Amino acid sequence: MNSLDILRREAELLAMSAIGQPPHKGVPACPGLNLGETVRHIGGGYRGVLAWIRLGREPRAGEWQDYPAPGEDTLDFMRSGAEAVIAELEAHDEDEPCATWWPDRQNYGFWRRRLAHETTVHRMDVQGASGVEPGAVADEVAIDGVDEVLTLWLGHKLDVLGVRGSRESLVAIQVEDHLWLTRCGPRGASAWRVVDPEDAHAADAQVSASPMTMYRWLWGRLPDRLVTTVGDDDAIAQLWALLRLATK
Repeated sequence: MNSLDILRREAELLAMSAIGQPPHKGVPACPGLNLGETVRHIGGGYRGVLAWIRLGREPRAGEWQDYPAPGEDTLDFMRSGAEAVIAELEAHDEDEPCATWWPDRQNYGFWRRRLAHETTVHRMDVQGASGVEPGAVADEVAIDGVDEVLTLWLGHKLDVLGVRGSRESLVAIQVEDHLWLTRCGPRGASAWRVVDPEDAHAADAQVSASPMTMYRWLWGRLPDRLVTTVGDDDAIAQLWALLRLATK
């Protein structure tokens, strides 16, 4: 999976999907979010990543441009941010060290992958707001996105936020022949890939879906009825609630 190619393609698709659309149009999958705010958010996010790389640390408020300048078109703001961050990432090898917010991956490859998925998810949001059925991604991309949201957001971001579950639970996530186990509870959350399907038998519940459906469901963009669930509904509900806090 070439994350930089995905980022480049998805950024252009997002921009094309927003052209001519009223900014107030709501994102169906995310009540309270509209098309214009989504485009602005992604444009500011690109600049935030550039600041993080160049400063070598998390940028503070005021250290990067989070909003378009007075009179600047929001879509132009997003496109120029995409061009700048793609040029920066393209100038460095994936394994070259740089500051990131995930201790396990302090390199340019982290940002390539992170922005590829960030842009893909928000591209689908913009398409939904535009009244267009969100375009699918390759299974390889969706499966990598499932792995990222589980291991990075659930397994790391919640700990940074200091968020814990109320009860110990183990939920299996099944995507074709790919399997993850997620553990949530008062001691924190974690997620890991497993090879042996027998490992899922110890889980309190299991959620199964196609790659694209699982990708969108984990990001809170699809309802429960579109995935297959078995076992403890409360364990699945806790996982869902924690994911919403992690990816907020």
